[in-house]
Amino acid sequence: MKKFTSVADIGDLKIALAEAALVKNDRFAFQELGKNKTLLMIFFNSSLRTRLSTQKAAMNLGMNVIVLDVNQGAWKLETERGVIMDGDKAEHLLEAIPVMASYCDIIGVRSFAGLVNKKDDYEEKVIEQFIRYSGRPVFSMEAATRHPLQSFADLITIEEYKTKERPKVVMTWAPHPKALPQAVPNSFAEWMNATDYDFVITHPEGYELDPKFVGNARVEYDQRKAFEGADFIYAKNWSAYADPNYGKVLSTDRDWTVDTEKMALTDNAFFMHCLPVRRNMIVTDDVIESERSIVIPEAANREISAQTVLKRMLEAL
Repeated sequence: MKKFTSVADIGDLKIALAEAALVKNDRFAFQELGKNKTLLMIFFNSSLRTRLSTQKAAMNLGMNVIVLDVNQGAWKLETERGVIMDGDKAEHLLEAIPVMASYCDIIGVRSFAGLVNKKDDYEEKVIEQFIRYSGRPVFSMEAATRHPLQSFADLITIEEYKTKERPKVVMTWAPHPKALPQAVPNSFAEWMNATDYDFVITHPEGYELDPKFVGNARVEYDQRKAFEGADFIYAKNWSAYADPNYGKVLSTDRDWTVDTEKMALTDNAFFMHCLPVRRNMIVTDDVIESERSIVIPEAANREISAQTVLKRMLEAL
């Protein structure tokens, strides 16, 4: 595996899930793969789960790890071509990328959407430059439009907890005080569409996602109707995708908060969220603290998804 930015890069999901189970059964069985190999993790944005889980995964595989926070302790990097660099950015990504690549064997990149220019965001300018110019295997630790390590962990978690072959999985929009990218919902939808699950997306009007990510999912604007008979509820906020409202908050309607009354409409569904979560905006305390909340096992599986991806990249070196 030379790159990992979407579900298309993982190949057959059944094989990937079996490999993830193998990794989870013995996290230290493949340490020889990473011996004397170095992972460089580059963060343009903040992180908790991604940083810790990916670093732990690399260490499980015997790798050395370098972590670079671009906005803290490094030169500010220019990402656009043709600009006159007379501002606060001292180095261009085109020089920085090959320099960084010379110190490592694999590169992970985290760079969020700016939510200002949809074209720039959806062209994935930052991570695509790393793929093009580094000469190293590159994987996404969340990009502008996708978060594949999270979605892979979500899939692993659903497979571990499902009680029927074809569960009903509902991704629901929920309110948030800030404008958030579409990366997690886009990615989750893309991965769910690659399964044979009964997949439903529910959100207020105006929050339609890019159709290429919605795919064959059923879209339901009535949240309570969507919840009926669900086996898994995946809550997530996202800002508007469609122009002219790209990146804007159109609603903070608390009627969309996931609460006990709505969960009672489900088939005793498990509650999921990628974290961090705004309590009593996205989900009420009683739901996220309930026995059916699997947000912690879901987060723990981030180590497994990262290690499975890194294992494949090391095997391809």
